[in-house]
Amino acid sequence: MDISSFDELLQAARAQSAPQRLLFVFTAIELPEDSTPAQRERFEAGEGGALVPLMYADKRPYEIDSFAELVNESHQFGHEWGIVFTAALSGTGNQAPSSEDAEMPLQRMVEAIKRGEIAAFIPFDLQGQAVQLG
Repeated sequence: MDISSFDELLQAARAQSAPQRLLFVFTAIELPEDSTPAQRERFEAGEGGALVPLMYADKRPYEIDSFAELVNESHQFGHEWGIVFTAALSGTGNQAPSSEDAEMPLQRMVEAIKRGEIAAFIPFDLQGQAVQLG
């Protein structure tokens, strides 16, 4: 399935036969201290940089009405972020995963993002559009 916006992700998650829990890792885009002048120039032009996980959250698809709502909630924590990575955790039968069930997968997401292993996640920009990284 090709997801190009956060709204499409919500629709797809709500349409699954097994109940879902959506996982979110909010990241800042920063320039590493040991960057070269060429890397600094690219960063200033809006390219490159390092993804730094700031915070994470999990929600059932019906607990979110829109991307704007997710953004508003994220601002309550006082972190400015640039990309949010998403994944879905499927339940079994009619039972959705709990927040406790999501804790380890979220920790694995954070560690994967730190290592630059992001292919398994859908990244969204501040407008809720899926972006291609790398």
